[in-house]
Amino acid sequence: MHPTHPPLRIGVLGCANIARFFVRDVRASPAVQVVAVASRDTTKAATFAAEFGIARAHGSYEALLDDAGVDAIYLPLPNSLHAPWAQRAAAAGKHVLCEKPLAVHLAEAQAMFDAARRHGVLLLEAYPYWFQPQTGALVQLLQAGAIGSVRSVQASFGFTLRQPAGNIRMDPALGGGALLDAGSYPLSLIRLVMGAAPQRVQAEASYADSGVDISLSGTLLYADGRRAQLSCAMDVATHRHASIVGTAGVIETEYLNHTAEPGAAHPWGWQPSQMRLRRGTANNLPFETVHSATGSGFRFAAEAFARVVAAGDTAAIDRAAAASLDIAATLEALARSARLGHGVDVDVPGR
Repeated sequence: MHPTHPPLRIGVLGCANIARFFVRDVRASPAVQVVAVASRDTTKAATFAAEFGIARAHGSYEALLDDAGVDAIYLPLPNSLHAPWAQRAAAAGKHVLCEKPLAVHLAEAQAMFDAARRHGVLLLEAYPYWFQPQTGALVQLLQAGAIGSVRSVQASFGFTLRQPAGNIRMDPALGGGALLDAGSYPLSLIRLVMGAAPQRVQAEASYADSGVDISLSGTLLYADGRRAQLSCAMDVATHRHASIVGTAGVIETEYLNHTAEPGAAHPWGWQPSQMRLRRGTANNLPFETVHSATGSGFRFAAEAFARVVAAGDTAAIDRAAAASLDIAATLEALARSARLGHGVDVDVPGR
């Protein structure tokens, strides 16, 4: 990428591991520049800044929002803190690139976008794989009718939570649980492929002693008869896969956040992300491998965000916001269905 505008000056709100990986991956980008980091612990912020050569370290989140040299913030705080800090950032005139899931509840997500529009800033939910070239290739294939009309999607993501004690994913007060942490990924892919929220969902879950869901699976029913199935878990081997079935073909993808070329081991453990396409309805037809450029989803996302901010591309943000609100509404419905033990309708704004 060769920007014709100054780099977007980003401040990072927090020093968690995900913030560390984000800064590591974007530091070489000409489109963005991490200029500040904040922590509630001044020493922690200073150590983080020194490690990555960041110009300014702030001992509070408020101080970062008051920093006139920051154009936008990257928000990787626990799920329950996304809504309040995104709204405070918007009020301070900062654009917001927010980690997924955007919010714990639909009402919070709506309030976040309302605040961004009210203060004239842009808010984008950051699913790193969304911005991968592989995902762009997927969208192009679907739009070109490579598999005909999509009728069903099966998507999953799970991993092993090796040290659950004290992990924020096990704390319901912090927006923990498999659905929000892992399930938001397959759901976001389902929304990308289907282009709309489902009408109704039916889910089942298993729960930890803390009250969070350890695993959840659900069926999504669409008004036109299409269906999708989602599964997520925090007590299984790491896996990430989706199968998209149309009237005239199939696409299978791993939709990884960060991708590497096949061959030599990647220094940060990234893997090649497979995507295969079968054109036609017969099972004896071969799959084609779809090749795409590889790299960090964090960097792809940050650079995409920089482009829309530089262009003031509110149309692109509005499209992403519609998807984020559909995702938030569906997450809420899946959680409710699992608790109640029966299917529930999805309450999408404006439907």
